[in-house]
Amino acid sequence: MNEATEARPARVLVVDDEPTLLRAMEALLRRKGHEVIGLDSSIAATQRLAQEDFDVALFDIKMPQLSGLELLNAVKHRRPEVEVIMMTGHATVETALAAVRAGAYDYLTKPFEDVEVVARAVAKAAERKMLFDRNRQLESALREREGTPSEGLVGTSAPMREVTRMVEAVAYSATTVLITGESGTGKELVARALHTRSPRRSHPFVALNCGALTETLLESELFGHVKGAFTGAQRDQRGLFDAADGGTIFLDEIGDIPLSTQVRLLRVLQEGEIKRVGSADPVRVDVRVLAATHRDLPKLVKAGRFREDLFYRLNVINIPLPPLRERVEDIPLLAHHFVRRYAERLGKKVRTVAPEALELMCGYRWPGNVRELENAIERAVVLCRGDSVVPGDLPPAVTGRTAPLVREAPASGDEAAWLALSYAAAKEQALRRFEKGYVEALMRACDGNISAAARKAGMDRSNFKRVLRKYRTDVEPDTEEDGSSRALA
Repeated sequence: MNEATEARPARVLVVDDEPTLLRAMEALLRRKGHEVIGLDSSIAATQRLAQEDFDVALFDIKMPQLSGLELLNAVKHRRPEVEVIMMTGHATVETALAAVRAGAYDYLTKPFEDVEVVARAVAKAAERKMLFDRNRQLESALREREGTPSEGLVGTSAPMREVTRMVEAVAYSATTVLITGESGTGKELVARALHTRSPRRSHPFVALNCGALTETLLESELFGHVKGAFTGAQRDQRGLFDAADGGTIFLDEIGDIPLSTQVRLLRVLQEGEIKRVGSADPVRVDVRVLAATHRDLPKLVKAGRFREDLFYRLNVINIPLPPLRERVEDIPLLAHHFVRRYAERLGKKVRTVAPEALELMCGYRWPGNVRELENAIERAVVLCRGDSVVPGDLPPAVTGRTAPLVREAPASGDEAAWLALSYAAAKEQALRRFEKGYVEALMRACDGNISAAARKAGMDRSNFKRVLRKYRTDVEPDTEEDGSSRALA
């Protein structure tokens, strides 16, 4: 427990029929910054607890009228959120077990070897009570967001308030919107919020990852094709612009589309019509276009890899999404949001996140942004054995539980670190090291060209990009991109 935690003020009730000890504990806890109410009667304590809120209560077990255990049961019945610490000069295993079963947070034996033991116990109990209150606030905030147009856009930080304001401001127009931000920041969630809030909400919302398809397949998916347009086109096929007629189409990774497709997309934006692959006949469509990219489109324009006229057509309204490391205050809310989602989905009784786990999550940079946080919480809920996610449930990257690995077998000096890991954890780290090294070597050999690297690896381009994106946090920010990637550090 650090000093900041120990000094956290709390409202504390101390009940003990020994006046000298009662006064001493009052003085000690006030010096620690707590607001303290001291009583020598358990009956008086029940009255105060019925009328006032407390964070922590300390009860002596042996008292006249009502015993400490009886008082504990009464408190947990009326105010289960109050953290109770039991004190006794006659410690037995039976009384300790009875106190814990009744809901006591801690159990202290008098006389105290060091009065700081009491202060530390109160600090820890106050921290737990603070977590309870914070969870209740987060659950209330999440309930308020349910059913709203911006559901899914979880966050109360200044950057996210600005995103929500932009969504509210432009959702009702038919204007094209370009959503920018790092991978995993939630660009599709913004697109869906724009559609849900718009007059087009009763019509289709169609999403496509443009970087996942070859040029021919991309154009066929977007605009459709006629029979015989290319090998395998055995019948006429409507495209996604047809499917989204009257609604919204979301084009993710717009920076990855080839120049020839950019020309056809520009025609849609300018004329409101498409031509199916293999046909010269125009087809009118009424579709709002939302696009997203993690790339620097102005840089691609200067390099001649993205049409300037298309960029300006897409960038009528720009909604930039902040990386998670720039909205750290949203991490607790997001964490609880995902805990609730996956606990329900997986049938687990996980309700909250322990403060030490939240502290680790708030100190991690989240290179994969909200998507990485969501994956970490899903993993934690699966592994969690209680009702609260603890540090041990989080991925090693978040907790810093890493060990030095070698490329082949560990040297004798590394064996202790190697054997400290489970088989699964060691295998995961070894595979990750291999994967990163292999991708780095391929990208260097192919001068940063993703398509060439994917072919060399014998992988589909979209699958190779998925692997590559795991390591994009190591990308040099000033290295130029192509329809490819940047050099890995």
